[in-house]
Formats: sequence, C-alpha cells, structure tokens
Amino acid sequence: MRTLLFMFAAILLPASGPVVASDRGGELTAYIQCVPYARDVSGVQIYGDAHTWWQQAQGLYATGRTLRIGAVMAFPSHRGMRSGHVATVSRVIDTRRILLDHANWSPINGRRGHIEKDALAVDVSPANDWSQVRVWYAPVGDVGNTVWPVSGFIYPEGKSDRARSHLAKAAKPRQSSPEFVAAFAGLAD
Repeated sequence: MRTLLFMFAAILLPASGPVVASDRGGELTAYIQCVPYARDVSGVQIYGDAHTWWQQAQGLYATGRTLRIGAVMAFPSHRGMRSGHVATVSRVIDTRRILLDHANWSPINGRRGHIEKDALAVDVSPANDWSQVRVWYAPVGDVGNTVWPVSGFIYPEGKSDRARSHLAKAAKPRQSSPEFVAAFAGLAD
C-alpha cells in the first residue's frame, strides 16, 4: 500500500509545479507564459514555443485569416520577441478590431506574466488580412506603437483527422515501466 502511495505522489508532485522562493524567503508571485494559457483557454493542444505553433498546426488544425471567437492568433518571432506569442480571440468587434485573452504580454505593476482579458488588437495590415497588428499595451494605456507580424489563426474546432488521432494517442494512459516502479520501491520501506 505504501508503495502505491509513493508512486501516486511521484506522479502528482511534478504536476503541481515548482514553488519558487524569493530572496526574502517567501514565494514569488504567480507567473504564466502565453503558451499554457492559450492552450488552456482555446483547447488547442500544441506544445513548444509560441513561434512554432503555426507550423505545428498545419495538418493538425484548420488555419487561416478569418476572425473567429476562440481562435488562437499566432505571432512568429519578431525583434525582441524571440519565442513568438499566442493569444485567444475573445470577441470580434469589427473587421479591423478584436479582443484577445492572453498572458505575459504587458508588464503590469512592473511585472510580466499576467493574464490580460479583452485586450484590443487592431489589424493594421495594408491588405486588411490580419497579417500585421498593434496590440493593447497596459503601460501606455493604449495599443502599442509596434506593428507585430501575425502568422494567422488556429481554429480549435477545425481539427483534422490527424489531430484527432494524435490527441487520442496522447490521452491513453501509459503503463509505468518496471524501471520506474523499481526506482521508487525503496521509498515504501
């Protein structure tokens, strides 16, 4: 029974995430990156840096430039934003303005890693195709001056057969290897 408890704890503890201590001995304020937030909000099951999402989505999800609530807007690497960015469309205002839910965009109270809901994004592309945007930036209380390139939108409801197969395989629980079980067997004594 104790072996089972230790194995259960070994599986669950990493899922709870690390607790990071500050220099003052307390815990740091919660911090979230855009990728896990977009994955959770949208249901798009892609992993890795945000700049890789567009390429990974090809063949797994429907993609395009049509505005849809729930779609993930994928930003490639650009200037200082080496990892790219992903944000979820929360509302379509008109053909040139949408609201986004995203994380780790604006520093708020001097810290990054915050969630912003209903942040304005404006299409500034000459062709009105959502290939370039300006996005709400909290420190200035308006859309920022930077024009950000956009790869396009990833549609969670448009999963391909390949995506469904990929997700079904990921959802199947795996049997623990004998090596894994043996590694924790000594903890039960």
